[in-house]
Amino acid sequence: MIPVKEHPNLYRDENSGAIINCDDQAYNQYMSTINNKKRERYEIDQIKNDISEIKSLLVEILNGTK
Repeated sequence: MIPVKEHPNLYRDENSGAIINCDDQAYNQYMSTINNKKRERYEIDQIKNDISEIKSLLVEILNGTK
């Protein structure tokens, strides 16, 4: 691989010409961010499901008292 000038973590693949980032710390940070977003999305979906269930139970209670 050929180092890219003025970019210490970037290299050019000799065969394909692709630029490859070899910064492990940046990659790990990126993956951590992705995993955190997935976890947050899951938690939000769980909260939505819980609210929906609570709403259904409240409707049942209100319909039962009429």
